[in-house]
This record gives sequence, structure tokens and C-alpha cells, in this order.
Amino acid sequence: MRINRIYTPQALAVGSDLQLEPRASKHLVQVLRLGAGDEVVLFNGDGRDYPARIESSARGAAVVRVLGSGEPEPPPSIDITLALGISKGERMDLALQKAVELGVSSLVPLFTERSVVRLDAARLDKRMQHWQGIVIAACEQSHRRLLPTLGPAIRLDHWLAQWASQRPGAASGQAACGLMLDHRSTVAMPALPAPAGSAVTFLVGPEGGLSAGEREAAAACGFRGVRLGPRVMRTETAPLAAIAAAQALWGDFRG
Repeated sequence: MRINRIYTPQALAVGSDLQLEPRASKHLVQVLRLGAGDEVVLFNGDGRDYPARIESSARGAAVVRVLGSGEPEPPPSIDITLALGISKGERMDLALQKAVELGVSSLVPLFTERSVVRLDAARLDKRMQHWQGIVIAACEQSHRRLLPTLGPAIRLDHWLAQWASQRPGAASGQAACGLMLDHRSTVAMPALPAPAGSAVTFLVGPEGGLSAGEREAAAACGFRGVRLGPRVMRTETAPLAAIAAAQALWGDFRG
């Protein structure tokens, strides 16, 4: 029997009752047609699942009781960050959704020279909320208990400067490697050693890829160009192939 997983940002304590947010309540009551007595699993991103039971669903506002607390989600075998040039609608949505399902730890939307999407402050705020919803839904579906971090949308040059100065893993003396997907590269991922510190950052351009100047800037900050076979992939396909390859070479897919 399938037990539905629902995200809530609220604190979860065994034995407590809480009213779920409108989105979660609507999904349980109107979409899944669940009611009092039905069991669900809650998670809030703290790394655990919480078995729960619906106590009431009057007027579509579901009240649930937390029945227990599950085991914490184990840390990933490899910490993957995806920095992705912002692309049009469904392409960006698909890339984010599947990246979460494949186990990415952090997501960074990037404004690049060839980004065709132009967003003012109000539209960007709505888009960020939309993307956060996609991340949450992907965690619900894939049984992830820890929410990947969705960073604020940022210009590529600003992000590169931050990345170069912080270099993930630098505190331990093992800076994370940065890999830039580039079909022009002669380096294939299987030829690379396992990333130091078990952390890798993938940089992927939008439709049309990164410009020559952007590739040079990324290389100057420590990114290495890699290719994924002989084919040129679309912006929503390339990062998923790279994440899957990383998981197979160095991460969770090894069992």
C-alpha cells in the first residue's frame, strides 16, 4: 500500500497535532481524496520522515497527528551542486525536478549572456517560489528527507567570483572540483579522479550554451571543461546526464 509523503515547513514532534498548509491540505483532501483515519508521511527537510494520521479535514483544512519519527537520511556519497543557466519554462522545470530526483545537494539558477529569459524583481520572486515548489514536489516523490538548497538567482560572473573565493571544501584543504559541461572538451568524466572531498560543482549553460568569454572566465576560476560523449545535448538533458554519471562513478549508484 502506497503511503503519500507531504512536505510541511512546520516543526514536527511526535504526538503533536498540526494543521497543514493550504497546498498540502488541498493535495490530501481534494486530489488524493484522503480523510480522517488515513495515514500519511510528513517531512520538513530536517532529514527525517514522520508517520502521521489525518485527524480531520473539515473545509479542506487537514489536521494531522504525528505518530512517530523515522531514521535520519544518510549523507550523500558525493555532494553535487548544479549551477544552471536559466532556460525557458518547462526546460528549467524539468532540469530542476530530475536533478533533485538524481540526488543533487544544491541548485543555483544563473543569468548568463545567452539566457533568453528576462525577469524583473516581481517575476523573479514568483519564479523562485515556483522552482522551490518543484524542488519540494520532487523530494516528496523521490522520498528525499533533506531538501536540496535552492540558491538565489545570480549573474554568472558574480557567482564565479563567489565560488572562486569560497571554493567548496576549502576549509578542509580539499577544494571541491568544478566541472563545466562543454562538448568541445576532449576530457571525458570517466578519465577524471574522484573529486577531492567528495564534492563536485557542475556548471551548465542555458539554450545556446555559455559564451567563449564565460567559458574562459569559468576556467580562470578553476572549472575544467568535460564532455559527455560525442553528442551535443540540450540544456535540460546535459546536467541530468552529468549528475547520473557522477553518481555512477563516485556516488550513490555504486550501491
